[in-house]
Amino acid sequence: MELDQYCPQCEAEHTFWLAASTELHLGTKTKWRCPECNYGFVKIDDTVDTGATA
Repeated sequence: MELDQYCPQCEAEHTFWLAASTELHLGTKTKWRCPECNYGFVKIDDTVDTGATA
């Protein structure tokens, strides 16, 4: 799976790759990685997104 996302380390838009996925009581937890710099972030359905900017 792929996800187009802004990478704060590269300071550019990249296609992130799905690194892992698991089911939790909160929903589906997915880990995404930038292929250029290996920056990663976690999403849990639409509830949690560690890659979101404030």
